[in-house]
Order: sequence, then C-alpha cells, then structure tokens
Amino acid sequence: MTFAGQQHADALISRLGVQVDPDLLILALTHRSFAYEAGGLPTNERLEFLGDSVLGVVVTDRLYHAHPDLPEGELAKMRAACVSQRALAEVARQIELGPCILLGKGERTTGGHDKDSILCDAFEAVLGAIYLTHGIEVSREVVLRLVGPSLEAAAQSGVALDWKTSLQEACAERGLGSPVYDVVGEGPDHARRFTATVLVGGEPCGSGTGTAKKHAEQEAASQAYAAVTASP
Repeated sequence: MTFAGQQHADALISRLGVQVDPDLLILALTHRSFAYEAGGLPTNERLEFLGDSVLGVVVTDRLYHAHPDLPEGELAKMRAACVSQRALAEVARQIELGPCILLGKGERTTGGHDKDSILCDAFEAVLGAIYLTHGIEVSREVVLRLVGPSLEAAAQSGVALDWKTSLQEACAERGLGSPVYDVVGEGPDHARRFTATVLVGGEPCGSGTGTAKKHAEQEAASQAYAAVTASP
C-alpha cells in the first residue's frame, strides 16, 4: 500500500473505532476491477459474502428483540431497509469509505468511488474483515453503531422497506398471482451487471438493473408496485 493509501486506511480505522488485521483490510478494499487489472489478485467478494451474513444476523437479532409484537413480514421489511444497497452506501459515505477502495482505471474514471453498489459491497467486506479479526461481539458493536440510525428509521417507514414483499402482498390482494422475476446477467466477472424484469399475470410490469440480482429485482419490483397499485 502506498503512503497515501496507508493514510486513508489509518483514517478509516479511526472512523470504524476498531483495529482490523492489515492484510484483511487491504483485501476488503480490493474491488474486482482493480484485482483484474493487477493480473488476478484476490478480490473482496468472499469477505463481502461473510460480512453480509454477519450484518444480517446482527440486524435480525436487534429487530427481533426490539420489536417483540411485530409479525415476521414487518420484521423482514425493516431488515431489508437496513441492509439495502442504498442504506449501506450511505453508511459507507459517512465513514468516507469511498476514497479507500482500490479500483481499476475504468471504475475510477466513471466515479466508482461513489457508486452505491461498490460502496455497499466494500462496507460488507470490511464487516467481514472485522468479524475475522475480532469475532461476533465486536462486529455487533460496530454494526449497531454504524447502522443503528437505519434501524430507527426503518421502524418509521412503510412499503418502501422491501418492494418485493410489498409487490407480493399487493398482487395477492388483487388476485393477480405471484410475481415472476426474469433476471439476465451480462458482462465479465469483474463488471457483471444484472437486468431484472418482473411479470405480473404473465405481463411485464417493471424492470431494473444492478450489480447484484437482488438489487435489480428490488428496482423492478418498485416499478411494478406503482403500476399494480395505480390500477383500479
């Protein structure tokens, strides 16, 4: 890591409030575009996978205990809001994660340091690195400190918490059957992009794109929800 890069990493550690194994931190910040251009270095995707699970467990546990009277469906919506790409990207911006991420030239020139998808993935990877360094209890403290405001906001929000669940409920109420998602992935592994189309009653009703299938599906579901609920 260069001197400037080390400065960014040190500042990030200070904002996180915990030490992180240096090698794991570098790995957490290595986007696949950088790894590809560097000749096939390991990427942060495995740590992202781990961090996503750690985040899910901590958030689910907190919601379960904080809202004992809410049904499973409402808890699922609140969790979806807290761990959405947009919400996690905002947390990443608050801790100034963007400048620390190692990106390939193409991503750098197109503003990759401030893309929701890249910020979200890197944040989850950093959580994975924290978990491997300290275990679940320290990870829990970090997650609740950083994601806590989203948990509070989720308690005040409505259908936008989880468009797929909201669309499913709206279709059921109108006797339209279950929505069906058709997802197509395009591009090389280091720049994969997904396009989702949602069918309601066999007809296309919304579409969305994203670097992950779940994000493309949520965008498609939000369009379909607006169309379905606008119908008399």
